[in-house]
Amino acid sequence: MTTLPDRPHTALLVIDVQNDVVANAHDRDGVVANIATLVERARACDVAVIWVQHSSENLPEGSDGWQYVPELEREESEPLVHKHYGDSFEETTLEAELAARGVGRLVVAGAQTDACIRSTLHGAFTRGYDTTLVGDAHTTDDYSSYGLPPANQVIAHTNMYWTWQAAPGRTASVVATAAVDFDAT
Repeated sequence: MTTLPDRPHTALLVIDVQNDVVANAHDRDGVVANIATLVERARACDVAVIWVQHSSENLPEGSDGWQYVPELEREESEPLVHKHYGDSFEETTLEAELAARGVGRLVVAGAQTDACIRSTLHGAFTRGYDTTLVGDAHTTDDYSSYGLPPANQVIAHTNMYWTWQAAPGRTASVVATAAVDFDAT
């Protein structure tokens, strides 16, 4: 039900599952395995898989930490979007990649929950996209030593929070990996 005209297709957006980004992430192996399952299922359904890769002063492009985790392999035909901000749409080629594929619905997975995942979800939603957050396929580090909630609570809160998003002509939802339906439009 996207507000974007002539955008009937779905894409899987894999955000920042890079070595240094997820090195200390909550349930890293389980989340990466769920993302690998999503990538495999999206490919089997002929759904676009779009990879997003962050770089910054602390995560320099080309470094080992900047590389995607070895468990996830991007196919040459799948777009790679480079970004420098939390929102994957800001000063990137993401919108052009989605428009070229007629995508109006995004299925979102990756890291970090409380930064790039939330920023990108909001960026997509305000731009008119239907957004599905895969509740067991995103993660973050534990920053409780800084007075923040533990990572599992940040993830749970984000899942609850995104479940209740609403705006005219758009949908927001949270589903588990097993419940993702790439055929739904």
